[in-house]
Amino acid sequence: MTDAAIPTTLATRPKSGNFWLLLWRQFRAHPGGVAGLIVFSFIVIAVYVGPFIHTIDPNKIDIKAKNQGPSFAHPFGTDNLGHDMLAQVMAGGQISLAVGMTAMSLALLVGTLVGVLSGYSKKLDGPLMRITDLFLALPLLPLLLVIIMLFRDTLRAAFGPETGIFILIVFVIGITSWMHTARIVRGDVLAVKSQEYILAAKSSGMREYRIILKHILPNVMSSIMVSATLGIASAIITESALSFLGLGFPSDFPTWGRLLFDGANFLQINPSRVLWPGLAISLTVLSVNYIGDAIRDALDPRALKH
Repeated sequence: MTDAAIPTTLATRPKSGNFWLLLWRQFRAHPGGVAGLIVFSFIVIAVYVGPFIHTIDPNKIDIKAKNQGPSFAHPFGTDNLGHDMLAQVMAGGQISLAVGMTAMSLALLVGTLVGVLSGYSKKLDGPLMRITDLFLALPLLPLLLVIIMLFRDTLRAAFGPETGIFILIVFVIGITSWMHTARIVRGDVLAVKSQEYILAAKSSGMREYRIILKHILPNVMSSIMVSATLGIASAIITESALSFLGLGFPSDFPTWGRLLFDGANFLQINPSRVLWPGLAISLTVLSVNYIGDAIRDALDPRALKH
């Protein structure tokens, strides 16, 4: 098989560790991506390591310290019950990031599976794309609200108030966020499967699943990685919107969206209650979007030639 029969993404790709080194160099050439990676890494470290430094219990009530502004004891201030806002923002970040990562993984799995099967198999293409179109035509926010209202109490009773809502929100976000990934992956698969080396692999008797795993998936991985980063941002925003509407986690189980919901009524008394969780959501989503843009540019076959 000659290099002319191999798509650019493979023919120009260095071997083994050299590819990842070159990929990192291309990523570093994107200032926004580097800044996004720094900010996102800082947020993740602060959220998961911060509670070991700032050891105040996020659910500890101190009525004497309610509605205070930023101070040395409470850097982000306190709420109307005396909860430490810094501790609550860190605890809420753990839940929001976990929801974003898990929901993104589910959406990515479903979207990649549908996209690969649809692009590779002509028999499945029509039905799978019509299902995708059906999901795209659904009004997602009303659908999310209806599903949560129908199954919230059932899952709470089965798994507990926190775990039940976590499973429900992750499932709802993941099952309504896979369509764009499926369309993107399908388009890439259609382009890849027409290459000569795919036809050669079929002629040699290679099994279909091996063709998909060995030749198809590596060539659509760039689109999958970009969809993964953007999916995290979308899932965090959706969870925050649901929590802001009061349909997310219970009030004693803070997320960034829940903190915004609880602090909205005290905006004039204590604006910092919505400032910090809102800033955390904005910085996280913005940094993840910049990381996704940088990964897309770094995986551009034209960039990998050099």
